[in-house]
Amino acid sequence: MAQSSETEKGFKTPWWRVPWGYACWIFFMLYFGLGGVLTTLVSGLLYLILPRDVGRRAGRIMLKRLFSDFVRLMKATGEFRCDLSVLDSLKDEQGPLIIAPSHPSLLDAVLVISRLPDVACIMKAKIWDNPMMGGAARLAGFIRNDSPKNMVRLAAQELVDGHQLLIFPEGTRTVNPPVNPFKGGFALIAAKAQAPVQTILLESDSPFLSKGWPLFKKPRLPVSYRIRIGERFTLLPGEDPKEFMNRIETYFREQLGPSVNQESEPTPRPENSKSGSVLPPQSNLRVPAGGVEANSN
Repeated sequence: MAQSSETEKGFKTPWWRVPWGYACWIFFMLYFGLGGVLTTLVSGLLYLILPRDVGRRAGRIMLKRLFSDFVRLMKATGEFRCDLSVLDSLKDEQGPLIIAPSHPSLLDAVLVISRLPDVACIMKAKIWDNPMMGGAARLAGFIRNDSPKNMVRLAAQELVDGHQLLIFPEGTRTVNPPVNPFKGGFALIAAKAQAPVQTILLESDSPFLSKGWPLFKKPRLPVSYRIRIGERFTLLPGEDPKEFMNRIETYFREQLGPSVNQESEPTPRPENSKSGSVLPPQSNLRVPAGGVEANSN
């Protein structure tokens, strides 16, 4: 009889799942690290020789390809479970659109960008300067957030030019579920560009890469994500950016709640929301919280 081991969930799994999980984890880290470095090196060269508009398009295609291949490989191992197809309804949208997801994990931007071919992203200067991702971010025309006035101006211009913009309203990964208090930058950008805000509800059954999670710490596998297309918001007549921000934050809190598990009633969804990536019914569905990690997205 094959040996088995106890998991944290209390049921037995085949003995080979443990070494398989570690092998997959090492492969994930090597692929993403080496792929990121190679993409940055190529992007740095293209940044010097390509016109800005052409380079921006090339950079976004390269990042989408890197991220989509990474997600595809993770899913192929069976140790990462998610269905991102609900995001495909956004990729052919015409006109400006702010994409505003919840932010439980460092993987959130990877998941969203892996499905959207022409999205700008607001990111922390720390990631912009990162040797693995900085070159590609500069080529793709991603926007640093270290100068608020300049950030709002550049982000609004992206929208006016007809592009999509990815911004996390919390400003950092969730520490106090269901969401942190929202930052007002996304609402200011929406008001300046007169752009709608499309909410995305991201949830995970794992604290993997949540705030404070060490980058090279292996999580308990498999990791599952659920992605839902939420309600789309536009500024109401006479509504100021702070009121707009509060209205969207209230919506996120209502939809995500403090915790959802198999014994609780499912969170009701508005008629115009779409759902994908349903987590296994035995999973505890929650927005994970971690410790404090300074200046991390």
